[in-house]
Amino acid sequence: MDDRVAVNDQPAGRHCDEKPQTRPVLRPDLSTRRERLIRLLRLKWVNGTVLHYWFLAAPAPQKEAVRTAFKEWKDLGIGLEFSEVADRSEAEVRIAFDQGDGSWSYVGRDVLGISANEPTMNFGWDLTDEYGRTTALHEIGHTLGLPHEHQNPFSGIVWDEAKVYEYFGGAPNHWPPEQTLHNVLRKIDTSEVDGSSWDPDSVMEYWFPAGLIKEPARFQSGLNPPGGLSNADKEWVRKFFPALHPTLPVLHPFQSVPLSLVPGGQADFALEPQASRKYEIGTFGAADTVLVLFEEVQGGLRFVAGDDDSGEDRNSRVSAKLFQGRRYVVRVRLYWAGESGQTAVMHW
Repeated sequence: MDDRVAVNDQPAGRHCDEKPQTRPVLRPDLSTRRERLIRLLRLKWVNGTVLHYWFLAAPAPQKEAVRTAFKEWKDLGIGLEFSEVADRSEAEVRIAFDQGDGSWSYVGRDVLGISANEPTMNFGWDLTDEYGRTTALHEIGHTLGLPHEHQNPFSGIVWDEAKVYEYFGGAPNHWPPEQTLHNVLRKIDTSEVDGSSWDPDSVMEYWFPAGLIKEPARFQSGLNPPGGLSNADKEWVRKFFPALHPTLPVLHPFQSVPLSLVPGGQADFALEPQASRKYEIGTFGAADTVLVLFEEVQGGLRFVAGDDDSGEDRNSRVSAKLFQGRRYVVRVRLYWAGESGQTAVMHW
């Protein structure tokens, strides 16, 4: 992204610096389809997750701009929830406003691997103008799991690489070549892209001046996204995080429930313990899943435990002490299922 407006006496032209994503080490004997689905879905949150965010010190208008951006994503009717907390230790998303560090975010579930003492997102320029609003939406998009749109392998972009390196190596970014390669020229692996189209209007798209893009020809004079969420952005987030059903089936002890899910599909259950004790919850069958257990606390959901068995010869399983009279929610998202196309979940 490019703010195109001088902020705090700094030159225009600052861009988002997406943090490098973790790369799963997968067994070499996995089928191509199984590996592709794991890579495509691995950073996506289980739908229904409540992402708690916490602010480091910043002027009130800057914080309010971020709150408004979270609300704009949520108002699309998605199943994810966003909740501001006052305690850093309760937050998965920790937001800084270091004007000397640019704007950036980790991508999707990678935020869970960042030390609780470190931010997972930063804003390096003013968020109170129209471009600042788009910046806030963009960085939250990374946290939801969205990469930079111009790195879509189906974009058809042909760069004038020498000019790209020169532009991003100059003021105000001063990026070394490897940073420009990571954020601009590097193409995302096709296995990690859902669909085959490029959206130049996406909130995840950079602004580029004239002369950097050779093809498509219509962008030789520059690429200038309109700002805000595009129709394709809205379609994507609603697809991965659809509105949740208000009533959940109850998962009874020692009763296996078959799951017929498509890749990326999810099943949700209520769990109401009849005794306070340690419980095991697990999936069964030849499948890659992520399994997450939440507890209902004061009208919201709090993470209890989770497991991801993707690419391994085992099934997801969590173990936790649950308490009679409390209500829990179990969510299972499928990456891949074997020949039967089915898996199952049970607790005992």
